[in-house]
Amino acid sequence: MRILFFAQLKDITRCAEMQLTCAETDADGLWRAVLAAHPGLEPHRGSIRLAKNAEYAAPDARFTEADEIALIPPVSGG
Repeated sequence: MRILFFAQLKDITRCAEMQLTCAETDADGLWRAVLAAHPGLEPHRGSIRLAKNAEYAAPDARFTEADEIALIPPVSGG
């Protein structure tokens, strides 16, 4: 699956995206895999929203190899 990072998450991970190979998983499993590759994201986990295939993911969402996942940090603006 393709994992996308935006804004300050790109600075933390030092990349805009990564490829992740894993079996079908839930949000916790996805987070474990992402944090294994980028442990610097751990302090920000509580404020990051997950999006699956360009739509915000529900808390009970399942993720597969075919999905594109975006980690979306909090945004502000006016």
